Amino acid sequence: MTALAPTGILDFELPPEREAHEPPEVRGLRRDDVRLLVSPGLDDPVHARFSDLPDFLEPGDLVVVNTSGTIPAAIDARLPDGTDVELHLSSRMPASLWAVELRRPALPAMSPLRLGRSRPRRPSASSPRSYLEAAPASRPWWGPAAGVTLALPDGAHADVLAPYPGSARLWVAALWLPEPLLDYLSKHGRPIRYRHVDREWPLDAYQTVYATEPGSAEMPSAGRAFSPEIITALVARGVAVTPLLLHRVPRETAVGVNATRSAGGRIVAVGTTVVRALETAAGDDGTVAPSEGWTDLFVTPERGVRAVGGLLTGWHEPRASHLLLLEAVAGRRLLEAAYGVALDAGYLWHEFGDLHLILP
Repeated sequence: MTALAPTGILDFELPPEREAHEPPEVRGLRRDDVRLLVSPGLDDPVHARFSDLPDFLEPGDLVVVNTSGTIPAAIDARLPDGTDVELHLSSRMPASLWAVELRRPALPAMSPLRLGRSRPRRPSASSPRSYLEAAPASRPWWGPAAGVTLALPDGAHADVLAPYPGSARLWVAALWLPEPLLDYLSKHGRPIRYRHVDREWPLDAYQTVYATEPGSAEMPSAGRAFSPEIITALVARGVAVTPLLLHRVPRETAVGVNATRSAGGRIVAVGTTVVRALETAAGDDGTVAPSEGWTDLFVTPERGVRAVGGLLTGWHEPRASHLLLLEAVAGRRLLEAAYGVALDAGYLWHEFGDLHLILP
């Protein structure tokens, strides 16, 4: 049953069998064949497949996607006392700084020279044969870190400078690398994964089909189910698709959003990052201006949304702060009903799971 946590955020019990542990392709599904629960306002939720998405949108609607590609943002690291940790890049900050998380590896280092070696090329995730040996994911590392220098592969290092404001697990760090970041990560990084994924998967398992520029530390998972065929079907139905990139809203996208709203169409955001980007760029009347830069906007039910009229999203964990953003779009009643139905009907959670289309 869904309920309110003491924080006011939706609370529920998530059974382990509701967690997606591997890409849907490994479960014998196409990328666009995951389940889709559609919440059409006050009507009862509708069960569908993601391939049915065009049927639930109308000509004149606008779908806004995040075209940032996933980077292999987990790096092996070592503390000055010799303790092995994982460094997870979270988000790039001004002045070449990064918000990072330190994690404790579930398994010991493969060899004393691990920090100096590149990882082998990973196979594709398109076949059930492609997965690697099962291995537990890393766990949070809660030790003191400010002022620590982490040794990284190939003679690189990271200086941990200070706690990240407002976070109990993130730190501000400066990276010192022997080559450009993306080149370095391609040799020494791997995709970030958490406890619900019990083995490593190749980077292409974490990419959307429309990714154009690497930059996301974690997959923009709400868009993973899109296929070229779905995008073609949307356009054929008269539903436009337009991009933004993390917190960059280009002029063409702003113009398209404003024109769609003026004509009575809906702005359907694909993922919570798209919501934050559009709402940061929107004025009080919902008019969106081209913008680029950092945002500290926290979308809540009290604040509401001004530009966004619908949301395609994954299923979020109990008490996750993202649920407040979902409630800002959907309203409490719709959100509680949807999560109750999804739990009862066996929908799968997390980045390789099923999806929720909110059309309030």
